Amino acid sequence: MSEHTWFLIAMGAYLVAMLAIGLFSFGKNEEYEDYMLGGRGLHPFVAAMSAGASDMSGWLLMGLPGALYMAGFSEMWMAIGLLVGAAVNWKITAPRLRSYTEMANNSITVPSFFENRFHDHTRVLRVAASLVILVFFTFYVASGMVAGGKYFQSTFESGYLTGILIIASVTVVYTFVGGFLAVSLTDTVQGVIMFISLLLVPVMALITMDDPGAIFSYQLENAYGLGSIDPNKHWFSLFTGVSFVTIISNLAWGLGYFGQPHIIVRFMALRKTSDARSGMVYGVGWMFLCMVGAVFVAIIGPAFFGMDPNIAITDQSSFETIFLDMGRILFHPLIAGLVLTAVLAAIMSTISSQLLVVSSALIEDIYKGLINKTASDNKLKMLSRISVVVVALIAFVLARDPDSAVLKLVEFAWAGFGASFGPVVLGALYWRRLNAPGAAAGMVAGAVVAFIWGGLPAFGVIEKPFDLYEMIPGVLANVIVMVIVTNMTKPPSKEVTDTFDAVTKLTKVAERNPDQDIESAAGAISTK
Repeated sequence: MSEHTWFLIAMGAYLVAMLAIGLFSFGKNEEYEDYMLGGRGLHPFVAAMSAGASDMSGWLLMGLPGALYMAGFSEMWMAIGLLVGAAVNWKITAPRLRSYTEMANNSITVPSFFENRFHDHTRVLRVAASLVILVFFTFYVASGMVAGGKYFQSTFESGYLTGILIIASVTVVYTFVGGFLAVSLTDTVQGVIMFISLLLVPVMALITMDDPGAIFSYQLENAYGLGSIDPNKHWFSLFTGVSFVTIISNLAWGLGYFGQPHIIVRFMALRKTSDARSGMVYGVGWMFLCMVGAVFVAIIGPAFFGMDPNIAITDQSSFETIFLDMGRILFHPLIAGLVLTAVLAAIMSTISSQLLVVSSALIEDIYKGLINKTASDNKLKMLSRISVVVVALIAFVLARDPDSAVLKLVEFAWAGFGASFGPVVLGALYWRRLNAPGAAAGMVAGAVVAFIWGGLPAFGVIEKPFDLYEMIPGVLANVIVMVIVTNMTKPPSKEVTDTFDAVTKLTKVAERNPDQDIESAAGAISTK
């Protein structure tokens, strides 16, 4: 059989497995909360894998190795920022958010949590947050489809639109059928595939090389990339050739974690508060080892390809296919096909998570929150499934052009969520005095500044000021406005502050006692 036939067999097996998980999850969604949040019964390993896989998209397998291959360790700052941001997010956000969302009228989405946390009867917070999610995530989903179309185009020599249709159809089906549980379980499988592939490829490359020790010197002394990249004696330096603005801009990616709805919703779905601790170990450990694998792919690449004239990297402009090309060369086509699915897994895990969050914003926060508060569970589940399809169709229309500027919005959307939601989420969890006007004003200020600073340059309207990542001015604007407006307006009611105090107390008890959920922790306190 040809190489492509083996690839297709591996791909087919993977897609069938994803659909099977969707069908398995269908019977678990008895209630609307089950469909949207898995009934708050997510194992910490599943939550961690799901959060990681839905976050680390194709950048981890293609973008990071390619950037490191070309420029060396000076491109590591984004990875460092993301790793630190993920760890801090699990540590300070996960346990308290899990507790607070349950006590705040059992909130199952980020916008509903904002409304219930501050007792915002004006609905401004809920509507504003929902609109931010709808706009940014629709484009986010479209960008994933574009990446999937290009992946099929380069890997299987199929049509661009054919690739989008295959990815979109399978992802929509298992999300439509299985809801949050299906998305989380498929994310877990996809995260495991990414993990194994990123560790297996560099290890096998080292085993097959005649002189493995050359990986630490070849790029320092020889031109590589078919001679297009000059020797770089500073290849292993984090600081040479990179400006201070670039360093802090890349590190600032870590700030975005606190405001990413598709990530923090996994915290809300944990079985109990104490699961956040083990979730952090699983999630950060997975991310660290995956990044180590990606880094070693880049370290090995110059010597691996440079010392053998019979092989070369397909992508000679950005070198983002280095991981895929190593997989093709090192393994039997069937195994190589499974390695190639790691990229597809990264793409699909991100799309499915985002589809579900957009669906929740439409149905839970807009339809149920503003239009029909008494809607039945069956009706809400049906409408949620319909909204998944509708959003996917809109994203498909946006993704039809492979050169669409929508791809430029990925970086911008991450900053948009981080700047608008991040400070508000942390403020809601840790600042007792914060009120609804302050939270709303901060959210809007962060979103507007991020849009002006990063969105307008993305569309070619203006140049990005100081070449500074929009996350930084957006977060600063949010914090400043939030603090000023909060202190200039009426303090929150006693009911709001009493709930805040109770959550603070209960979270500490539930964290210290792994056997206790929020209800049992409350009972333990009341008996004292």
